[in-house]
Amino acid sequence: MTENFLSEALHQAKELATQLAHILELEFQALREQELDQFEQLQPVKNDLLSAITALAPGAQELQQQPEWQDFRETMVICRDFHRRNTLLMNRKLEAIRGTLDSLRLQDTASPVEVYDRLGLISRFSRNNGYSDA
Repeated sequence: MTENFLSEALHQAKELATQLAHILELEFQALREQELDQFEQLQPVKNDLLSAITALAPGAQELQQQPEWQDFRETMVICRDFHRRNTLLMNRKLEAIRGTLDSLRLQDTASPVEVYDRLGLISRFSRNNGYSDA
């Protein structure tokens, strides 16, 4: 490959990595604000960027040996960290949803449930204890 082609590939890869970081930041905002439509719209854009970066950048082994790709590597590390943060947030939200769904299921009506009282303290009560039982 010619030096000019490598230089152009490096420049394009850096630009795409910067765009990817921006998309991952928008993805985080959409997740945080629970805007699932916006989150889903970002997925094809993110996947296209990843495909383009994969096509332009050399393999991991070769990438480590080429100092001119250092800025690109640093941006991709940032992208990796953003992706991990987004995954963590998404997993936490899914756990909260699962917990809510589990508490709403009426399979075991005698199971105790934790709720907040009017003072903001957690209290436990059994679902089968109603006003009529008092």
